[in-house]
Amino acid sequence: MISARRFFLHRRVWLAALIALFMAATPSPSHAGTKTLARATQNLLFFPFDIALSPFTSAKITWDSWRSSEDTKAVKYGYALFAPIWSFSIEAGASVIRGVAGALELLPGLALVPFKGEMNALYELPETQPAWVDTGTEAFKVKFGINYLTSSGQ
Repeated sequence: MISARRFFLHRRVWLAALIALFMAATPSPSHAGTKTLARATQNLLFFPFDIALSPFTSAKITWDSWRSSEDTKAVKYGYALFAPIWSFSIEAGASVIRGVAGALELLPGLALVPFKGEMNALYELPETQPAWVDTGTEAFKVKFGINYLTSSGQ
């Protein structure tokens, strides 16, 4: 049987080793400030609206691509049959990724608010792509109905 003194000695050694491991494994450049927290909050708040607007966004993408295409009529009509399904799945999937990125950025945004510096965006498309609703201030943007398939040129 282990004595109480020996038990607590082992426990302290393991605790010290665990703390050392966490300190060594913590990445130093991953500081986050209020911009990271705002971005995480925006992504978490507005990704459901992105999902809800995915059918409309994909229909608009299909329509715009169909009208600007210089292909033959057979290609255009074939495109019109399958493109909405494909673009809807991409739009909805990108919206879910936006929500996951917001959830992943939330904890660093909360824990490291007092520190200076920012964390790079995990998912940059909501910031660079055009959207149906894009308003708000620099501190907090209201942006949803994002067109994830259009090239942003950046």
